[in-house]
Amino acid sequence: MPKGYIIGHITVNDPDAYQEYIVKDTPMIEAYGGTPIVRGGQSETPEGADFDRHVIFEFPDFDSAKALYYSKEYQEVARIRRENATSMIILVEGV
Repeated sequence: MPKGYIIGHITVNDPDAYQEYIVKDTPMIEAYGGTPIVRGGQSETPEGADFDRHVIFEFPDFDSAKALYYSKEYQEVARIRRENATSMIILVEGV
């Protein structure tokens, strides 16, 4: 079965407030079987929109990635991200 991924491209506007999001979303990601593949780090954008931070989380399958993202508990925490960062979030099935 193909794995599922959540990919995020993020520019944090308030780093202190954004930390609360990281603290709260990490246990949720783990509870749905997610593991970080990329979480910040050095990057460059040779094409397209530029974001400061990039994350990729791998899940056992696409349904697990979707279940986390659309869960009520995650959406409550995602509000913190939305208030303190500009982001693009992508759910994708792997190969």
